[in-house]
Amino acid sequence: MFSVEKLLPSTIFEVADNLLHDSSSNQETLIFCSQTLRSKVQRDFEELPSEAFRPLRDSLNSLLKTFHKGPPRVRTQISLAVAALAVHVPADDWGDGGIMTWLRDQMNTHSECISSFLELLRVLPEEAFNYKIAARPDRRRQFENELASAIDVSLNILTACLNIGELKEQVLEAFASWLRLRHRITASTLASHPLVLIALSSLSSEVLSEASVNVISELIHFTAVRNVNAMSSQLPLIQVLVPQVMSLKPQLRDASKDEEDIKAVARLFADMGDAYVELIATGSDESMMIVHALLDVASYPEFDIASMTFNFWHYLQISLVERDSYVSYGDEATIEAERNRRLQVFRPAYESLVSLVSSRVQYPQDYSELSKEDQKDFKQTRYAVADALIDAALVLGGESTLRILCMKLLEAVSSRNEKGIDWQPAEASLYCIQAISDFVSFEEAEVMPQIMSFLSKLPHQPQLLHTVCSLVGAYSRWLNAAPSGPSFLPSVIDILVIGMSLSEDSAAAASKAFRHICNDCGNKLSGSLDGLFNIYQSAMTGVGSFKVSSEDSLHLVEALSIVITQLPSEHAKKGLEALCFPAVHPLQEIINQGPVELGQKTARELTVHIDRLANIFRYVNHPEAVADAIQKLWPMFKAIFDTRAWDMRTMESLCRACKNAVRTCKRFMGITIGAMLGEIQGLYQQHHQSCFLYLSSEVIKIFGSDPSCADYLRVLIESLFTNTTCLLTKIQDFTSRPDIADDCFLLASRCIRYCPQLFFPSSVFSSLVDCAMVGITVQHREASNSILNFLSDVFDFGNSSQGDNYLPIRDSIIIPRGPTISRILIASLTGALPSSRIETVTYALLALTRAYAGKALEWANASISLIPPAAVTEVERAKFILTLSDAASGGNINGLMIPIEELSEVCRRNRTVQDIVQGALRPLEVNTLCVS
Repeated sequence: MFSVEKLLPSTIFEVADNLLHDSSSNQETLIFCSQTLRSKVQRDFEELPSEAFRPLRDSLNSLLKTFHKGPPRVRTQISLAVAALAVHVPADDWGDGGIMTWLRDQMNTHSECISSFLELLRVLPEEAFNYKIAARPDRRRQFENELASAIDVSLNILTACLNIGELKEQVLEAFASWLRLRHRITASTLASHPLVLIALSSLSSEVLSEASVNVISELIHFTAVRNVNAMSSQLPLIQVLVPQVMSLKPQLRDASKDEEDIKAVARLFADMGDAYVELIATGSDESMMIVHALLDVASYPEFDIASMTFNFWHYLQISLVERDSYVSYGDEATIEAERNRRLQVFRPAYESLVSLVSSRVQYPQDYSELSKEDQKDFKQTRYAVADALIDAALVLGGESTLRILCMKLLEAVSSRNEKGIDWQPAEASLYCIQAISDFVSFEEAEVMPQIMSFLSKLPHQPQLLHTVCSLVGAYSRWLNAAPSGPSFLPSVIDILVIGMSLSEDSAAAASKAFRHICNDCGNKLSGSLDGLFNIYQSAMTGVGSFKVSSEDSLHLVEALSIVITQLPSEHAKKGLEALCFPAVHPLQEIINQGPVELGQKTARELTVHIDRLANIFRYVNHPEAVADAIQKLWPMFKAIFDTRAWDMRTMESLCRACKNAVRTCKRFMGITIGAMLGEIQGLYQQHHQSCFLYLSSEVIKIFGSDPSCADYLRVLIESLFTNTTCLLTKIQDFTSRPDIADDCFLLASRCIRYCPQLFFPSSVFSSLVDCAMVGITVQHREASNSILNFLSDVFDFGNSSQGDNYLPIRDSIIIPRGPTISRILIASLTGALPSSRIETVTYALLALTRAYAGKALEWANASISLIPPAAVTEVERAKFILTLSDAASGGNINGLMIPIEELSEVCRRNRTVQDIVQGALRPLEVNTLCVS
């Protein structure tokens, strides 16, 4: 144990070290203290004085020896602490040869503790990529290079340890770990290496060892190349590995084998498929042996094992189908010939795959009794199978895949028991047929008519009907385009009506399918408008047995809106009135009861109807008809605005309806737009609902460049932004109202793009920049991103077509604030904002640098110079400024991201450093005064 009193300023270091050396400590204490010490070495090693390294290393070494017989968790944590120490401390400080030579010497001197040192040897390469260790990026790269240069030493140590029989598992685990470095060792060397040979020989043992499987898996990935021409360098090892793995194929069908052993074998075949997919895609006899083995894996009853192959089938499909796989073949004719040859070679394999996976989606008999977690897993299985079927359809073609699946459906429909058709196999086939709908030709005339004719004959079981409705929706384009498609429309609409009445789940699927049918077959349905409106009216009003939820009713609204869009203008207005009536009537009844009653209603009682109107305004693409409807409905909307402006949910719903109307009608809005803007402008001053800002944002997008609207838009902008900047005067305001901040700066960015002639000369521009400076470091993601994007838009404005007109105004605001903006952005980059925000902050900083070049470099240099050398070295500082200089000179932004991210990593490497950096860059909390 080293002298903690002199060398460890941290009490946690001291206590954890003492307790680990205390022979009376119980196992729980040892585990806790070893985890604590490991964490402290990883994160806070810099707290120690430089002379603490050797005593700490010696103490940890002593602990490794003490715990060489366990507990294993303690030994692992101590090994991780030593590995973290090695990441922090350069090789020279460990002595000649670095940690690997030191480790070899320790193993030679203390052979009785060899299991502990093997544990350390295993974790060393893993810790090279552990970003919990608070090491600088340059040092992390140095450590990786140190390990790479010592790989011979490592393999020699491991080879020597093979002579100790009881350590074989541990040796192989460490070998697998070192293989992940994939440095400075050739495939030909590995092909005859004793460690490889012992791992391969273990594959034929009675019980597969996990360690040997891990080694072979790593070797397979070691030899993986994405270019067949580069495969030659890996062939010596591939030729050793593949026959050994292929010899395991009989185990896949060996009933005496343990499931874990089967899983290990399946994993090796799946790894081999993933690693050699380009080589397999050539279709050679040798590669087809691997394909057949992977089909055996795919046929295994346990889905977790069978699905291991799904990645292979996906990447093989890409290699077979994508043109890039054939560029080496030269001319188009040769490429097409080779592509067709390969597709024919792999056709039987994908046909088998379709048959194998389609049975995986059948509902279990006890599905309703399964836990929610098991039901969720079953649904995930169906999604995975659907993806595999899509891969097969891309290789086989949709029609060929459809024929295979239709045979399954015919088998299911013809198989009856005393209760009639067994619904589960039929449902499974229909689910699979639905999955490949995008790949079936609209002109397909052989199989789809058979399937469509079956649908009305199937029992009305809830899950089956749900899938039938989903299939109808998936093939809506076929129903429109196929020669016989339209003849099925009456029967499938009847099925959808039944679906809406049977259960909530089937109603949800039927509603979506109804939307697809109306969207794709609308021109075939104009003669059935009365029937469609009867369905719509019944579902909206809840008449009869319809079980359509309010959320799913929006699909029906969209469906009828699309049908009305296809009507002539003279009929569209009448259709629109009928469409709106089920939503307008209950709202008008509530309003007629007076303001008190309107104010007392729950938000849900209003929004369910307003949301339907919002969808109507969005999907009825008859601008004049919608504008006319909005003008008639405006008194009703105004009554809700005036009475419920305090109610956020109702206002959001109503503003969404208005936004959709503005987007659809555009300049047909006429006088209604003025009344709408006047309303929200006045209400925003009183109630500060953020939805008023996003509605204004849509208005700016549509009308911002219209000179006739300039006066009232100028008033709107100044009113909204003045009120908002008075609300957001300190960072706490942004934290408590992030929605306001988010929508305010989204609106500001819209103003820059669509009406800079109104925005930049306005008095609110400078107030908004000041407000943005206050709020950049708000922790709310959307609010912070909107502020940063607004500033980036301001800085980038010089690149726009109108930039020259307003650059003097922009510069007069930004340049005096430039040093503070730069400082806040660098503070955000180095810890004031989460690391997930780095890309957005970096872009803003680079945009500032491009806009102001030399000045921006001075601002950045002044800011980063505030950070003490203990946190950021002079070399790191200079590298950062050089990166910004490249940006100022027009360097590619993508190439500048990594150096800036590395500075961020340096400044965030542990809490102590982050506090030092943020303390140096404060004050971050800029405040503004409200000027009304």
